[in-house]
Amino acid sequence: MTALSVSTYGLDADAVVDGLVGEKVASRIAAKDATLWGPEAEPEASIRLGWTDLHETSRPLLAEIEALSAELRSEGLDRIVLAGMGGSSLAPEVITRSAGVELTVLDTTDPGAVERALADRLDRTVIVVSSKSGSTVETDSQRRVFAAAFEAAGIDPASRIVAVTDPGSGLAELAETGGYRKLFLADPNVGGRYSALTAFGLVPSGLAGADIAALLDEAAAVAERLGGDVPDNPALRLGAALAGAHEQGRDKVAIADAGSGIVGFADWAEQLIAESTGKQGTGVLPIASGSVDDPEVAHPADDVLPAIVGEPAQPPAKGVVVAGELGAQFLLWEYATAVAGKLLGINPFDQPDVESAKVAARGLLDATPEPEPAAFTDGGIEVRGSAGLLDGVDSLAGAVDALLGRLAPDGYLAVMAYLDRQGPDAGLADVRVPLERRTERPVTFGWGPRFLHSTGQYHKGGPAQGVYLQVTGAPANDLEIPDRPFTFGQLIAAQAAGDAQVLADHDRPVLRLHLTDRTAGIDTLRGILR
Repeated sequence: MTALSVSTYGLDADAVVDGLVGEKVASRIAAKDATLWGPEAEPEASIRLGWTDLHETSRPLLAEIEALSAELRSEGLDRIVLAGMGGSSLAPEVITRSAGVELTVLDTTDPGAVERALADRLDRTVIVVSSKSGSTVETDSQRRVFAAAFEAAGIDPASRIVAVTDPGSGLAELAETGGYRKLFLADPNVGGRYSALTAFGLVPSGLAGADIAALLDEAAAVAERLGGDVPDNPALRLGAALAGAHEQGRDKVAIADAGSGIVGFADWAEQLIAESTGKQGTGVLPIASGSVDDPEVAHPADDVLPAIVGEPAQPPAKGVVVAGELGAQFLLWEYATAVAGKLLGINPFDQPDVESAKVAARGLLDATPEPEPAAFTDGGIEVRGSAGLLDGVDSLAGAVDALLGRLAPDGYLAVMAYLDRQGPDAGLADVRVPLERRTERPVTFGWGPRFLHSTGQYHKGGPAQGVYLQVTGAPANDLEIPDRPFTFGQLIAAQAAGDAQVLADHDRPVLRLHLTDRTAGIDTLRGILR
């Protein structure tokens, strides 16, 4: 087992760490001291620190999950689908991919992706419906369509649905009254992005076959160390590096892997850091890098801090290297993010701007307005832009140039693709690195609506540095949502339009590209962006 370690290179964090030790920050976090982040944050912090001892409090779940898993497999039910968004899906995806076990993660409203999930081995499928609030529109829509599919196949839907939610939620009530296969109640004193070691992370992962007891053991092995007021505490060093680099102008962190064996960790850390720090016009922008060879890691700009998970052959000249097992890493980064929040003077447990895009999308669904006319169409791609962005522009290439022309020296480009991330649209993600080389600025890539529960908070609440490229596409086939007045296609369109509207309301430059033919449009777009 790799010992947990945080090594900093070219960063002088000792004075900051000494200050944190003197204030007993680590032990106060471990003791759930809600006063650490100031009086305004105290009400939220007082109900959000349950994550510090999940390695102990989640133990009773193990036997329940194991018993249910054995029961399901004895009935030939060996395909697990997870319907969840943000914190409800990101940790299980990392856990199961790292363990090499199959879990179908359904964190999208793209009708093609939902239809594909429905068509795969329904007779052997159990769906885990995970929602902290119990009212997440994406998750509820996925639950409805799976229940209808089970019923149409002559299967009792309740026998195939496992619910994970907070006590007292609408989903909890539905599970009880509807006789769902199993209801797991999560710890209400843990926020979604800190929930990796709660029922939200453990239930779907354990049912899929991952060794979840080992995760708790790995966290337990480092918990005392992370709660210690000593200079070599890895959480204090990582938190100080994140916040200290920010104060020195490095307000972006590029997270890359170097042979850690942990698959997709940057996507989980991205949500944790973006939602926790991106507010009040400040924050640390996480960039989920694919490789240590990517430009933002190999040749970082002055405002980018490389953070490498694993053991790189060559450490960064300025940056952080973090090594350790997955369960230990979950707890480490949660502590470090809470520490960074204190140093940055923000509340790391709220997400005030996440709701804005949801409200805008809901308004569009209720009002069902006609789509905003395109400024022009080029090669089957409809082009729209925020106020003034497309003045004098009449081509797709010109529109992209106009958006990139708004990039400030300290800015970043966010590509937001409301498409099918695991299907035929997946190749669009390949544009991120070429765009970095083209702009010589950091580029993030998010699949919508998934990123709305992650970096969407930073886009609206963080510093006004970003320019935004939104890509949507006409679905080949739409899909009805049972007992809802809108389809999956209408839902994802409203989510995209609502997000763009809120960004524009924040005076962020937004270029919106709609692919009338997805296959041809993605090929065209990749050519122009690269």
